[in-house]
Amino acid sequence: MKRILQLEELALFIAGFIAFYQLNVPVWWFFVLILVPDVGMIGYSINNKTGAFVYNVFHHKGLALGIYGLGLYFHSEIVQIIGIILFSHASMDRVFGYGLKYIKGFKFTHLDNIGK
Repeated sequence: MKRILQLEELALFIAGFIAFYQLNVPVWWFFVLILVPDVGMIGYSINNKTGAFVYNVFHHKGLALGIYGLGLYFHSEIVQIIGIILFSHASMDRVFGYGLKYIKGFKFTHLDNIGK
């Protein structure tokens, strides 16, 4: 089952890349921006609860799709880019087993415990 979910997330990552490719932005920007959502890890410098909250905001696919939808509605390419990058990054993380975080600590995710 784990492999099936990873393949599904890979397909979603590719879909995000295709959506980005459709915009009037050089494709290399996708690769420059794809790791930016990891800035959400900075919350862990405060404590686990804040870290999990901030990290999860930057890695929530529903929020990413909502942002992308706002970009479509308001014809804002920059907002669309933000939504696509957030969505694609979350999918990429889940391919590698990194999910949304529990407040117990960074290693505890909704997919599994990292490094067990």
